[in-house]
Amino acid sequence: MVDEKIVRVRIAPSPTGYLHVGTARTALFNYLFARGNKGDFLLRVEDTDIKRSREEMVKSIIEGLSWMNLDWEGDILYQSDYFDDYKKRGMELLEKGYAYWCYCLPEEIDDRKETIFKSGKGWIYDRRCYHLTDEERKRFEEEGRPKALRFNVPQGFTSYDDLIHGKIQRDNSQIEDFVLIKSDGSPTYNLAVVVDDYRMGITHVLRGDDHITNTPKQILLYNAFGWSFPEFGHIPLILGEDHSKLSKRHGAVSLSYYKNEGILPEAFVNYLAFLGWSPKTEEEIFSLEELIERFSLDSIQIKPAIFDIERLEWLNGAWMAKLGREEVASRLSEYLYNNGISERDKDYLIKVIEALGKRIKKFKDFLVRGYYFFSDDFSYDEEGAKKHFDKGLEEKMKKLIKQLKELANFDENGLENVIRNLAEELNCKASELIHPIRLGISGVTVGPGIFALMGILGKKRVIKRLESLVEYLKGADFEY
Repeated sequence: MVDEKIVRVRIAPSPTGYLHVGTARTALFNYLFARGNKGDFLLRVEDTDIKRSREEMVKSIIEGLSWMNLDWEGDILYQSDYFDDYKKRGMELLEKGYAYWCYCLPEEIDDRKETIFKSGKGWIYDRRCYHLTDEERKRFEEEGRPKALRFNVPQGFTSYDDLIHGKIQRDNSQIEDFVLIKSDGSPTYNLAVVVDDYRMGITHVLRGDDHITNTPKQILLYNAFGWSFPEFGHIPLILGEDHSKLSKRHGAVSLSYYKNEGILPEAFVNYLAFLGWSPKTEEEIFSLEELIERFSLDSIQIKPAIFDIERLEWLNGAWMAKLGREEVASRLSEYLYNNGISERDKDYLIKVIEALGKRIKKFKDFLVRGYYFFSDDFSYDEEGAKKHFDKGLEEKMKKLIKQLKELANFDENGLENVIRNLAEELNCKASELIHPIRLGISGVTVGPGIFALMGILGKKRVIKRLESLVEYLKGADFEY
């Protein structure tokens, strides 16, 4: 428990893309830390990149965090509302001598970079504009040359105690005079994030390892403004199974994908928590409330986490079992509705869930593996049709339909008796009826037991589909 001050943390995604798995994991760790310490979890949208920021991405971020049940305090802060303040703060640093105008054109910097690279050295801004004479500055101003505001990095070292990695120190000579205000007047990330975190009273900044190089720059800005800086903790990144940076080739990386696949939010949150953190127990299934109780920064692992989609799907299956069939059926109904299928009969859905059993790891599997439970609009498996459909099948199905219409008890026992008796009457194996029946009423060759399947689908639907099969057989070409 952090005691000295009220914990205030934030998640600050950029709306230039959909909510990423890595950002979602960072949001979760911030949320767990805040809630575990009776603190505040805030949301800031970093939309200073006007050209690339999009409203639909903002919506995706809000919906994603809400789907994960990560509620935040207060209103959402949008950086685009504070452009004047960032400029004001930049001018404050200029007046104090902590910043200077840079008139270097992009092509000029590119030329100097190329020269440096050819000599085998690494590039760092050469501070050319810091050493301009008053006459040179005056000439550039009169020309109306574009200018950016750069921070004047002082000599020395910048160090801090990282909450996860321990002490980190950087030689300031390795930090270039970074830009604060771009030539178009927009603020850079490092200026905006410092001003915002100060404004919002952020006490702890928990973010990905990819920001470690930014932290010394931000500490320099805090010092220049005369502000105390928050505590920083950098979380190891999430990698693909090949240990490269997580990308689309490892499976989708946006939160919306997993939601659309039918992953339960409880399972997703549970899985994300284990990406880089350990509860130091053999337990694997944790609710959000249980994660809040267990979470601590000292249990965050330093090495990168590996994203394993099969593990996520296994955990999702475990959560489906934990929630129970009533709750899963209710959520499945909503998922189906969002995918254009209206099925509100909970008892029917429970039977479907029971029938498909372990074949299902996520809700989308109901549409892929069990589509025939919800629609008559399917085609017959091509290889299955070649194997199980023949010229004599039409008459067999007609006889079956007639007997099914007369069947009083349309249950597993009654259906099995009808089919086996018909097979005996036709002097054929029961399998010679069962396989084409399955294909005719589901379009596929594998699935739940045939008698259970027919019982779940019900008399009206089964007869209708077998009648459609008969029509298909009338015009079929069996010259395979």
